[in-house]
Amino acid sequence: MDKIINIAVVAHVDAGKSTLVDALLNQNGVFRENEEVVDCVMDSNDIERERGITIYSKNCAIRYKDYKINIVDTPGHADFSSEVERIMKTVDTVILLVDAAEGPMPQTRFVLNKALEQNLKPILFINKIDKKDARPQEVVDMTFDLFMELNATDEQLDFPIVYGIAREGIAQLSLDEPGKDISPLLDIVLKQCKPYEGNENDPLQMQVSSLDYDSFIGRLGIGRVTKGKIKNGQTVALAKNDGTISSFRISKLFVEEGIKRVEKDVAYYGDIVTFAGCPDISIGDTVCDKDNIKPMEPIVIERPTLSMDFLVNSSPFAGKDKLSKFITSRHIKERLEKELETNVGLEVEELPDSDGYKVSGRGELHLSILLENMRREGYELSVSKPEVLYKEVNGVKCEPFEKVIVNCPSEYSGTIINDLQERKATLEVVNNDENNYVHLEFSAPTRGLIGYRSAFITNTKGEGVMVRSFDEYKPCVGEISGRKNGVLVSMENGKTLGFSLFNLQDRGTLIVGPAEEVYVGMIVGINNRDNDLNVNPCKNKQLTNTRASGSDEAIALIKPKTFSLEEALEFIEDDEYVEVTPSAIRLRKKILDPNERFRLNRK
Repeated sequence: MDKIINIAVVAHVDAGKSTLVDALLNQNGVFRENEEVVDCVMDSNDIERERGITIYSKNCAIRYKDYKINIVDTPGHADFSSEVERIMKTVDTVILLVDAAEGPMPQTRFVLNKALEQNLKPILFINKIDKKDARPQEVVDMTFDLFMELNATDEQLDFPIVYGIAREGIAQLSLDEPGKDISPLLDIVLKQCKPYEGNENDPLQMQVSSLDYDSFIGRLGIGRVTKGKIKNGQTVALAKNDGTISSFRISKLFVEEGIKRVEKDVAYYGDIVTFAGCPDISIGDTVCDKDNIKPMEPIVIERPTLSMDFLVNSSPFAGKDKLSKFITSRHIKERLEKELETNVGLEVEELPDSDGYKVSGRGELHLSILLENMRREGYELSVSKPEVLYKEVNGVKCEPFEKVIVNCPSEYSGTIINDLQERKATLEVVNNDENNYVHLEFSAPTRGLIGYRSAFITNTKGEGVMVRSFDEYKPCVGEISGRKNGVLVSMENGKTLGFSLFNLQDRGTLIVGPAEEVYVGMIVGINNRDNDLNVNPCKNKQLTNTRASGSDEAIALIKPKTFSLEEALEFIEDDEYVEVTPSAIRLRKKILDPNERFRLNRK
């Protein structure tokens, strides 16, 4: 039997979690010498690779000395924090990564708080000590202050500190002695944690902390065996969160070896296992010995803060995309139900008065990643503007607030402060550094931040960095001003023409190019003024005009602005939709007919 220790790597986004896991795998014989290994090998999803972020927590395992160490790589972005909440019950300690230059960030606070709540004793890893502006000692002090703020116990405050460069696979116990490999970190893990203790003859008990799906064997439950052992083919009891008890037979049993799942006949207490055999298993359910049923405390996942309507595409272009395979409400429903199998931070409910579903998640990124996956799979749908979810706290209507950290050149700070205060944000911290940069911290309602990112990039000329993280629910702040610009809306069906687009350029910023198909009600540009304007982008020059080489204008079109999915969702207003198809993202009005829109606006 193995001596087993389970660890999680947690941090703010971009602190180097997946890179550290790469180093742990590389230096412990997981890959063959001639094997080609990509960076951030645990980020296996296409979108994770493209964006360089971790979205789903994943397990792997290494052998070090005579121990088996299970490692959980977790997301750093606040929108995927439900992935972090669940796995804290399955690990013995967490390695908390903090950037040697940036120090603790909003999500650092969140993940550390979750670890301290589970009485874990974190190991602090100060990463990127080779940066020019690294300040490791200062960052250690800042992290200690954060532990104090989060009411860490004396034992938790006595945390070991490791310095390193995850990219180069180096860890060291002091700044004066350069490291050679990652082993000092692993030695600290062995020193900090005893192997999981138990007795294989105890009755089985394990809690499902994560879910997966396999197209051949169905829904998979993942969790740590807390007591006893679990066997392939064993009939076990399932104590569900709602108190009901049922039984099922384990049809497949896997454990992690390196980055691969290996089928096993039996797994023992302490190990993280993956099993199949129960189609309706969910997070927090307890798998027990059928003769000794003892449910564990349920895992509480924080509720979503943002929702969008996913609707059947009703535009004139519906179903015309050659790559579209799924366009009906039945298709959308089946896909959302499949997502609920594994994405526990998500909630879906049917809309009573339209052909679609209200989908709630932890933030814009959480929902836009789902949309991006759907469009790549061939789905076509319309999506409404994100809305925050309110809740009542002690009889007071409250809305979600976020902690916003901004680092930008000092010359832009006045504009940023003004913009965010217009959006009902409160400035809490201002620090100037010697490089003529300013560090600002705000508490801002999520509602006010929807659509702000593009304005922020424009106002800081791309030099500012903004980090957001969910903070808490606070009393509602009243009306918040929305988008300041109206839109240019097509009043014709057809192909756009260079002549008409050239004449529309003075009216605003175009988002379509020449020879693009448009329809009545489709948004073709951003108006310079605050009102919406109906325009004809398909108008050609009169053929009867007399031509003269000296008087005809040469048409020079400015490159149209293109929206990514997140930018489009942030941009639209309540009376608009984003039309999402496998090969296009279009903006449109909910009501396409301009006369009907005019009548409604007059009312």
